[in-house]
Amino acid sequence: MPVATAKSAAAADPGRENRGMSQPTLRTARLVLEPLSDEHLDDEVELDADPEVMRYLGPPRTREQVVTQHRHRLSVADRVAGLGFWAGRVDGRFVGWWILEPPDRPDQGPVEGQAELGYRLLRRYWRQGLASEGSRELLRYGFADLGLDRIFAETMAVNAGSRATMRSVGMRHVRTFELPFDEPLPGTEHGEVEYAVTREEWLARTH
Repeated sequence: MPVATAKSAAAADPGRENRGMSQPTLRTARLVLEPLSDEHLDDEVELDADPEVMRYLGPPRTREQVVTQHRHRLSVADRVAGLGFWAGRVDGRFVGWWILEPPDRPDQGPVEGQAELGYRLLRRYWRQGLASEGSRELLRYGFADLGLDRIFAETMAVNAGSRATMRSVGMRHVRTFELPFDEPLPGTEHGEVEYAVTREEWLARTH
């Protein structure tokens, strides 16, 4: 089932604002996942300033760098209706963000029917099952509500924690590959990995 475009969603409901026009608030047992907005900027600054959080992503970012990243994160919601970044809260406190975004590299496959899953949590909320909990809800939303055909995720091959999260939500290893980097991180020589799950696989597990 094709994903609706931003244009078609706007036509169906002309009163919607462009940004995040069909990106709903999602809820799990512990999390409230709300569309990312400017009110989350300070939380993003704290998140991206932690060297351990950024260990497999790059150097810690300054506030100015996060402001630039924040604009990019908001723009994802304009590319394909229903996709975007979500800020997660537990008992009203920011814990991190999750994302479903359309593919942006040719090797990732077609944009239609696909989305890439991602997540990033403050270190004090690690090892509490929250990354998996939020990811399961985005898989449910992507397949059940948006009708996506396939959802995938990527990380460095040496990122054991993120790979464990991907496996825990039912994703399987698809490939190990290399990407060019101007400033490779330690472990880059082992490559990147892609995990994925199809709608049929997800349905088989949940029904």
